[in-house]
Amino acid sequence: MRHAPPAPLRPFVAAAHGYRSPANPTGVHRGLPSRYLTLVVELAAPLRVSGPGSAVAAHAVVGGLHTQAALIDATRPQDGVQYALTPPAASALLGVPAAELAERTLDLADVLGPAADRLVDDLGTATGWTQRFAVLDAALAERLSERVTPMPPEVREAWRLVHGSSGRCRVGDLAAHVGWSRRHLTERFRLATGLTPKQAARIARFEAARRLLVDRRRPPLAEVAARCGYADQPHLAREWRALAGCSVGTWLREELPFVQDADALAGGGSGA
Repeated sequence: MRHAPPAPLRPFVAAAHGYRSPANPTGVHRGLPSRYLTLVVELAAPLRVSGPGSAVAAHAVVGGLHTQAALIDATRPQDGVQYALTPPAASALLGVPAAELAERTLDLADVLGPAADRLVDDLGTATGWTQRFAVLDAALAERLSERVTPMPPEVREAWRLVHGSSGRCRVGDLAAHVGWSRRHLTERFRLATGLTPKQAARIARFEAARRLLVDRRRPPLAEVAARCGYADQPHLAREWRALAGCSVGTWLREELPFVQDADALAGGGSGA
């Protein structure tokens, strides 16, 4: 079930959806790297997530930007809501820098304290998707801070170019474009997002490849590699294994039916 958040949250919530999914026969779902942080409230049972950098079992979890797949226990049916958050949401809604969440998946209570437990309880008693979304939207809107640290315009522009080009821009060119040194851009970019520009470009190419792979008219892998800026098909294969934790073939065989179902409902959410 797709949801459009209210206007004040739209700079921070890129996508929101509710899900009810059966157990995955493989027992695991891979939360793939993407340009978004992930907030999940799972109501059927505590969500068990391992990696990157941490393992957690909780009804509400938040994951920062990451360059390895998060492995989610999918041995049981799941029922909950998932919000894809932009990097500025880390400080605006969660009260922590995006860099502090990078490569980590945390119990939301470790970030928000008792407010996270109240949120889980309120969502658990909500009736229907409309009320669930209203509860979560209200909780996030309540946390909006006027003291949020804005993303520097140079970083915002570099981020736009990285994803607008699907990762095909060089860090040196980005730095020259925004008028900073490469070192300064890399550090400010990392502080604002949790990733370096080079890491963000890897993920942008990976996202572009994933979009083609889930298309029902999926082109051959060699064409996917060429269209997404990889040197060749072996380069795509190496990057996919590094970022997804498995081969392209394994991911297509084990997870594609579930991903297509989720994408049809949610417009492409990729998990915690």
